[in-house]
Amino acid sequence: MTEQAKKIILVALLFSTQTLIGAQTVHTTAEVTVGDSIIPSAVSSDTAFVKRSFFKKFIDYFNDANKEKKNKKFDFSIIGGPHYSSDTKLGLGMVAAGLYHADAKDSLSPPSNISLYGDVSTVGFYLLGVRGTHLFPYEKYRFNYNLYFYSFPSYYWGRGYENGANNDNKSEYKRFQAQVKLDFMFRVARNFYIGPLAVFDYIDGRNFEKPELWEGMSARTTNVSTGFSLLYDSRDFLTNAYQGYYLRVDQRFSPAFLGNDYAFSSTELTTSYYRRVWKGGVLAGQFHTLLNYGEPPWGLMATLGSSYSMRGYYEGRYRDKCAMDAQLELRQHVWKRNGVAAWVGLGTIFPKFSEFDAGRILPNYGVGYRWEFKKRVNVRLDLGFGKHQTGFIFNINEAF
Repeated sequence: MTEQAKKIILVALLFSTQTLIGAQTVHTTAEVTVGDSIIPSAVSSDTAFVKRSFFKKFIDYFNDANKEKKNKKFDFSIIGGPHYSSDTKLGLGMVAAGLYHADAKDSLSPPSNISLYGDVSTVGFYLLGVRGTHLFPYEKYRFNYNLYFYSFPSYYWGRGYENGANNDNKSEYKRFQAQVKLDFMFRVARNFYIGPLAVFDYIDGRNFEKPELWEGMSARTTNVSTGFSLLYDSRDFLTNAYQGYYLRVDQRFSPAFLGNDYAFSSTELTTSYYRRVWKGGVLAGQFHTLLNYGEPPWGLMATLGSSYSMRGYYEGRYRDKCAMDAQLELRQHVWKRNGVAAWVGLGTIFPKFSEFDAGRILPNYGVGYRWEFKKRVNVRLDLGFGKHQTGFIFNINEAF
């Protein structure tokens, strides 16, 4: 997601609990003097007990968040705190995660998942969204969804590699965007699914500093797409795979008769592979490409940079009809709920295959910290490096 890639939520609440733990070693009863006798104050004792009870529950909440709760139909936890980044400045963010089974008797299938995310910051950025995957009993069907809206004072460099590489093109504008993406998939063979998809996009750009960079394209666009998805998924866990293979192809059509001002179609391919390499170590690789045909609007062109790929690049700086990227990441469990990750990646944009230029491939690399928020659901803090920018990213679940 676009500016979600620029957020770092430094979970201050977690760090503050260390102070709270230490504070509990202080005497829990106060004393008052009556004549020559010293009598414990019942009121002070009760107050301290209430405080200790609250702190203990608060700490236990995070300590138990990653423990499997087989007797709980819906295992849901929430975490939030302040953050700062060069793009969104000072803000307050929230992320949450839920795991559940559609059928409590189906203990062999991986759990369904849902994630909620929200953010506000001092520059006027705000974001609210929900995404997840609902697995029907015994994985006969899958329902994937992602719904969000955000407003953000953003930057635009224009279309094409040359414009994106030109620092002088950086210009301010304000962007509002909303998207609803849904797909329903039927299992036709083991690990193989097919089904329809539908996407609604609304994008509104305002207050352009350099309107000529839009090349006459409409500032406000509404787009409705339909199509289908093919999926092969043998991952052992959806949100944090240790082994398996993932392949997804989305074919979207945005014809004029659906009311679209810009008629185009697109093909998106994502493939990932996961393998254990040693104790606590997982090697993950991904290849992704988005190819647009026709005339997509500026807000729906292929871009580089997000919280999921080419981490550290400003999403939208490099945009064109087509984009391609690949990444290789090593994830290592370190101690208890803590882990680290390191990755390298490459990516580029181009208007069509005949104009693909290997000399325009951009580098990407970075390191990250992982904290197991729930069972095999990580909160991640990534530091990504690109050709022009270094970016911090906070998110829930692995990048891929």
